[in-house]
Amino acid sequence: MRVTVAGLELTSPVIAASGTFGYGIEFEEIVSLDRLGAIVTKGISLEPMAGHPSPRLVQTAAGMLNAVGLQNVGVEEFIAQKLPLMRRHSKCKVIVNVFGYTVSDYVAVIERLNAAEGIAAYELNVSCPNVHAGGMAFGSDAGSLEYLVSRAKAVAGRPLFVKLTPNVTSIAQMAHVAEVAGADALSVVNTFLAMAIDAETRKPRLSNVTGGLSGPAIKPIALRLVWETSRAVKIPVLGMGGIVTPADAVEFLLAGATAVQVGTASYADPRATERLARGLESWCKSHDVTKVRHLTGALEVQGIAH
Repeated sequence: MRVTVAGLELTSPVIAASGTFGYGIEFEEIVSLDRLGAIVTKGISLEPMAGHPSPRLVQTAAGMLNAVGLQNVGVEEFIAQKLPLMRRHSKCKVIVNVFGYTVSDYVAVIERLNAAEGIAAYELNVSCPNVHAGGMAFGSDAGSLEYLVSRAKAVAGRPLFVKLTPNVTSIAQMAHVAEVAGADALSVVNTFLAMAIDAETRKPRLSNVTGGLSGPAIKPIALRLVWETSRAVKIPVLGMGGIVTPADAVEFLLAGATAVQVGTASYADPRATERLARGLESWCKSHDVTKVRHLTGALEVQGIAH
């Protein structure tokens, strides 16, 4: 079940996605964290963020909308209070999702994290659709993305992953830009910009009006984007978007992902990540797959070389 992503050896290709697993320690009493390859923390900013007012979550027919607004404790408290507790689970890597309103914010957070112990990599959040500055503003413009990734890479003391937005014309182009700028891996994809309206009150269901759509509804699109991304770059791709079953995870691996991130499923089942890690291992055994990494990019498409 071991896979290698940007030089990091993970005991499993199943990773808990940012924003859906807290800081990891909230789940340690119900999930065997050492069964997971890694945990991606909530987005960490330079200063604490309160996020958006309620309502911030809306259930949809096949998933959910969220506009949490990157609520977090800030980098200083994260290092002092959260990270020491996360280090107790040595087999499970800690990947810190980094967010900023400006390029200088991103750089400052990374520089502060460089001095902390117990972090395996950074995931640059350039794709959050729920904030009015930063986030998707960087991920949807090639020039801004190139500048941010290159600045972040210049100061990062650890591997740098870039979490791409699906809200672009060509994700292959943005993936290539991130790779050239220095990204060591790509997380594909973040949520889709969407909204919900209450027909009775004639008001938006989210306080932020719009939010990010996730869950099984986005899986077919996310699969396509992972496939396109993996064909456009040589660096590893971490696939995500509506993964609920072991077979879902296998599909993302076949499409070109080296590992997968599980997000919305944890809202319905807090043990979803561990269940999927165990289920993927059972799937591989039942299908005579001796090494899970052999599934990556093994999609058979007639007439098209992967």
